[in-house]
Amino acid sequence: MNNELKFRPDGTFKIVQLTDLHIGDEHAKERVDDDRTVQLIEQILTAEQPDLIVLTGDLNWSHDITDPLISCRKALEPVVRSGIPWAGVFGNHDAEAGVTREELLAVQQEYAGCLTVAGPAGIHGVGNYTLPVKHSEGGGDSLMLYFFDSGSYAPESIGGYEWIHHDQIRWYMEKSGQYTELNGAPLPALAFFHIPLPEYEFAWTGEQVTGVKGEDVECPRINSGLFSAMIEMRDVMGTFVGHDHDNDYCGTYHGIRMCFGRSTGYNAYGNLKRGARVISLQESKRSFDTWIRQDDGEIIR
Repeated sequence: MNNELKFRPDGTFKIVQLTDLHIGDEHAKERVDDDRTVQLIEQILTAEQPDLIVLTGDLNWSHDITDPLISCRKALEPVVRSGIPWAGVFGNHDAEAGVTREELLAVQQEYAGCLTVAGPAGIHGVGNYTLPVKHSEGGGDSLMLYFFDSGSYAPESIGGYEWIHHDQIRWYMEKSGQYTELNGAPLPALAFFHIPLPEYEFAWTGEQVTGVKGEDVECPRINSGLFSAMIEMRDVMGTFVGHDHDNDYCGTYHGIRMCFGRSTGYNAYGNLKRGARVISLQESKRSFDTWIRQDDGEIIR
């Protein structure tokens, strides 16, 4: 399979974001819910026919699960069967107990279409990497996709969730600077991670707000500065996260569109209909369109 990402001949590129699948509870009802999740993924991918699938964490449960690797494989089955290239980041539940991020990544990399990589050694997290999307006619890069491991939990003395660390932010700024130098200008970019940044609170009262805020933003208590780095580098035009199952809104804050995905998995809390976020891009345009496709087939813009 050729996994090179490029805009279609008509200049379009489409991404489906799947998030919070939470495959893996071993009770009968939850197994039924997991099967529904698999069917929903197949339904959405058939309807949207994306060029890339992005998994933004919590593919599987790991706490109190006999074998989280089996759960991970089940989560990946419909994605792999689609034949569409895919990439992912980890959430706080994937490797919560009984398994490591490295072991889960090794499982992902067994399958065709996987673009997920560990990323550089010596910085926090497993899965800090970039994927370029080429021009439709080949040649140079037209779009850059950044992936960050947003971690799991903060130390008990702080509480709450982990933050994206300074070494990860330095890595991003170095990569962004390199792409800017190569292209003569900041390359349009999107960023994907699991746990929302503190700035997601401000995005809810920002510009062009759409969607639902059904719970508090479960962001870290430490603001490590990734958002300000993105402002300075002038490349990221949108960020996409999961984690909060009852939030699916987008809001623009200081020129960056900050979006939640729609929770995809039935085996977890949440009052919103299950579904996925879709991102549609046009070559050479520093903008994107996005919508939610629900399990009932309705499109929410």
